[in-house]
Amino acid sequence: ETSLLALCIILVSTVPLLVLDIGILGAQSAALPTMLPGMLVTCGILYVFFMAATISEKCTRVPALVNAVTFGPEMDRARQHTVEYITSSAAGFYVFGMRLTIATIAKFMYVWCIVAIGFLARLASTEKDQPGLFS
Repeated sequence: ETSLLALCIILVSTVPLLVLDIGILGAQSAALPTMLPGMLVTCGILYVFFMAATISEKCTRVPALVNAVTFGPEMDRARQHTVEYITSSAAGFYVFGMRLTIATIAKFMYVWCIVAIGFLARLASTEKDQPGLFS
């Protein structure tokens, strides 16, 4: 389930990159080998970020798991302290002091798509003045 979701997010996020590359380099058959390594690296980086975000999301479920385990009545206070420690530590992956979550990745992809569409619209508007930019 997570791998399928990761694949979908990666494919959706690389479409703007492909559109930009085709727009800049042209839809020539010789341009595809030029674009492929960069797109593969981008897909790999996005996959790593998505997997790190998935682990960060799983870290939020650990306190509930520890709280559900019964160690006996004499261990309730220690369990409570353990759960509070895990909750306050906010374990997970951080990038520039910001916790990496699936929502963060989705927001990044949204912004990336907006930038790519804006850049492509700018190229399309200058193509009228300079023919051959997209050919």
